[in-house]
This record gives sequence, C-alpha cells and structure tokens, in this order.
Amino acid sequence: MKRDLLSIADLNRKEVEGLLEQARRMKRRGPTQALAGKTLALLFEKPSLRTRVSFEMAMYELGGHSLYLSPQEVGVGKREAVADVARVLSRYIDGIAARTFSHETLRILVGHSSVPVINALSDLEHPCQALADLLTIYEKKGKLAGLTLAFIGDGNNVANSLLLSACLVGMNFRLACPPGYEIKKEVLARGRRFAALSGGRTQLGNDPHKAAKGADVIYTDVWVSMGQEEEAKKRLRAFSGYQVDDKLISLAKKDVLFMHPLPAHHGQEISVGLLDDPRSVVFDQAENRLHLQKALLAKLLSSPRVSGR
Repeated sequence: MKRDLLSIADLNRKEVEGLLEQARRMKRRGPTQALAGKTLALLFEKPSLRTRVSFEMAMYELGGHSLYLSPQEVGVGKREAVADVARVLSRYIDGIAARTFSHETLRILVGHSSVPVINALSDLEHPCQALADLLTIYEKKGKLAGLTLAFIGDGNNVANSLLLSACLVGMNFRLACPPGYEIKKEVLARGRRFAALSGGRTQLGNDPHKAAKGADVIYTDVWVSMGQEEEAKKRLRAFSGYQVDDKLISLAKKDVLFMHPLPAHHGQEISVGLLDDPRSVVFDQAENRLHLQKALLAKLLSSPRVSGR
C-alpha cells in the first residue's frame, strides 16, 4: 500500500528516528541511484526557495527526476479540480510533493492519488521542515529526548509540526505567543498524547522570557506568512514584544541553538544580525532539508508505481 506524509502524526517514533538515521547516512554517502527512473511532481500553489530546490536536488542525488508545476500551469482547484489533478498525475509520475494554501487540498490529493503524496507545506503543518529541524538538533546535541525547545511567536504550521515531532521523540516543547495566536487545540491534544508516551512535556503561555529560560533551542518564525498580507499591521502590533534578540537568547542555556525556517524578516521576529550569531544553526537547518527529504523520498517512492486505481 502507498504511504503518504501529510502530518508528523502519520509517523511513529521509530519511523522518525529511522528517517533521521537514514538522512545522516545519506548525508555522509552522497549521491546514489536509489530512485533511478522515478519522477516526483512538485505541485506548488505558492513559491519557495528551499522547498523547491531541496526536493529537486534530493531527487537528482537519488538518481531520479522532478517536475515543477507552478500555480499558473495547473491552477489547482480553480482551472482544474484537485481530484482530477491527482488522478491525472498518478498516471504519469511516482510521487507528489504539494505546497498548498489549504490542508484540505492535500487531503483531496491523497484521497484520489494512487501514488504517495508529501506535504511540502500547508496552512496546518510543515512536516518536512520539522523533521529536518530534528536532524539538525540531533547533529548538534547528540540526542533529542529530554531537550527543551522554546518556540517564540505565532502558533503556525511550523509550530504545529514542531510540537508534534518534539513530543513524539521525548523533547519538551514550550510556546510563547500573543493571545489569540496559539496552536490549534486538536494539534495540542495530539501532541500531549505523544508526550505522555515519550516522556516529553508541553508548556504554553504568553511570556517569551519564561519560555526561553533554560531552553536548549530557541526557535522563531515570521509573524506574517504568505497569504496573510491583509493582516500584516494587526500582526505586527500583536507580536511587537516577541522579537528574538541577544537579550532573550541569553536566558537560555549557554550552548543554546537558535533556529529559524527562513525566510526571515530582519528587524521583526529577529534582531538584525542574529542569523550570523555563533549560536545560529539556521543555514544548517536549510541544508538538512535536502538530506531529510532524500531519506523520506527513498522510503516513500521505492515501491513500484501502480497506474490508475
């Protein structure tokens, strides 16, 4: 049966740890022919530097091919129904990595595709980013269980996936955000179920200083994401006290890691120059998107493709 990845919750702890080990092996080994003859469709409703390049290079380094489908070319859900796009692509290619505005679009793709579908970002989750972040933390710290990750800012798609992945592997997750910008209740409930099994803990509040105190990792993201431009003024006011700067990071452990999924808005969610701070591993994160996605693609696309349904 085909496997899809729409959410971190589609994986168990053993599978997450297996992906991280495989990514580390592939990072050391370099290019292979693991997916020779395979083709991945990159179905994008919104543009991206890291997501597109990392997936394209991942397929290239695995001996396969990728096909980029821009919003103008397909018009998912507008020019052509999502279900029809899924059925047509299933006749041509071996997998779909979809970057969508709505998570529901991904669910429809999964329901009508006979090939694996990977969430390359939706409004609900960004699982590939979170898995690459775990890989980066593991490389730097040598472990995951017991570490504390403090997320400062919007309880957005990245925060959702980080919460789930951290709780799954036994990390402690803290979120500090303005009232009204919390993580979705259903995501939090699932994360807490994972934490109960793994030994991790969750802490949600509005005080960034409390969240940062003694943390092993400080993480933030943009305050205004693509598609939220109309809310920009409101969001900038709400998040004005949540900038990550040297003063905030100094509350964490001395060997703290600073993380950001990029793109960054310098002078907003981070102080100017913070990406170049010695504690920043932001560009290691960006590189690890490639290696994690190689491991994920090898896992999901290695089975023979079945045309049609």
